[in-house]
Amino acid sequence: MNPVVASYIVTFLKPEMLHVYRQVTALRRWKNVVFCKKRENHERFPFPDIRLVPKSPFHQLRRWWQKSVRDEPITIGASESRRLLAEIAASGAKVLHVYFGHIGVHLLPMLSKCPIPVIVSFHGADAQVDLDRPKHAAATREMISIARLILVRSESIGARLREMGCPPEKIRIHRTGIPLERIAYRQRTAPPDGAWKCLQACRLIEKKGLETTLRAFAEFHRHYPAATLTIAGEGPMRERIHTLAAELGIASEICTPGFLTQEMLGALLAESHLFLHPSELGHDGDQEGVPNSMLEAMAAGIPPLATFHGGIPEAVENGISGLLVAERDSAGLAEAMLTLASDPSRYAAMSAAARTRVATQFDITATVRALEEFYDEAAGLTT
Repeated sequence: MNPVVASYIVTFLKPEMLHVYRQVTALRRWKNVVFCKKRENHERFPFPDIRLVPKSPFHQLRRWWQKSVRDEPITIGASESRRLLAEIAASGAKVLHVYFGHIGVHLLPMLSKCPIPVIVSFHGADAQVDLDRPKHAAATREMISIARLILVRSESIGARLREMGCPPEKIRIHRTGIPLERIAYRQRTAPPDGAWKCLQACRLIEKKGLETTLRAFAEFHRHYPAATLTIAGEGPMRERIHTLAAELGIASEICTPGFLTQEMLGALLAESHLFLHPSELGHDGDQEGVPNSMLEAMAAGIPPLATFHGGIPEAVENGISGLLVAERDSAGLAEAMLTLASDPSRYAAMSAAARTRVATQFDITATVRALEEFYDEAAGLTT
């Protein structure tokens, strides 16, 4: 019988968490039982074994007290902790895997009593936001001290946690897994009519560098007036995108279709030429790990134009599988776009190199095999 891992994911699942769904459904040697407070998008993310442990009826009062009065992280109460421990015990799990570092902090009262080994995975913002606040940082350090292993999506996240005091021997690099067999690769060639189709797919938030994208595209469009830009996704910057596009005189060349299903995104990837993702450090400290949408674009054969930010340089070999510029450097990004567009042979070579990079470093078969080995290690099942 396969050993059981209990995966805790607060909401199973938000639309932007496809990468998590791919991971929890790809295990082979371990059986996954998911615990959550709320289930959403049932049809999009079916899963056979989900245990709901809802919020305590006193959650809002506890939230107000901890956040507004004590200025400390919001954690679960004693009754919710007991219910969750009982449910995990009933599942027969040998390991508890908590998705996202700040959720590990939320579960701290339960983790301190958890009788099985705990693994916590950090994905990006959860290694940055609020950690300049003393009580949040202290709670994160306590959570890390309890965890058997800490998984990080990139070396940059690992470095941040080491700076906080996480013992290096606890940290394991665990890359985002991309199902290559589900992403059609097409060798890209430069459009003969100059009708470059540029794409950015992401949540519409500050750290995605959307203003840099628009300013760079405006300059690129001056040289290639048939070029277009699609920005796919939802978020609070949607209105700002339209306002800035109008100010830059490119409103008619910009398409914002909103959130796309995987099938719709696949169709868009198939017809695009350049993928833009000029991530930047947000004013709240929010930082990328390795953007999943960028990896999918690379797997499809689209060269990325991105930034020296977070884990991006760990995925993109600058000058080989993509081009990288400094954060917030719209002029540099425009120059990179023009450089690639003016050199068809280099563009074609970079298309092939982008697919190869993802295939060798981010294939989900290899990343899930590594994850199961981490479960083995935490549970003491290694030989």
